[in-house]
Amino acid sequence: MTPEIINQWYWLILLLVIWSLIWKGIALWKSARNGHKAWFVVMLIVNTVGILEIIYILAFSKPKKELPKTV
Repeated sequence: MTPEIINQWYWLILLLVIWSLIWKGIALWKSARNGHKAWFVVMLIVNTVGILEIIYILAFSKPKKELPKTV
């Protein structure tokens, strides 16, 4: 990329990096907690700008278990 293109698209690139890091962090944390090693490795290596991470969070991660209420 030429410096002119980077300067023109700086804010978009920065926004995509932040977006991706947030989703990647959440998805990696959930996959590690759930013991999904294959998902963890794939999401760590492949950069999909948050798409794969969102799919994992919504479709494959376990829902939180509710704690029993004590009276």
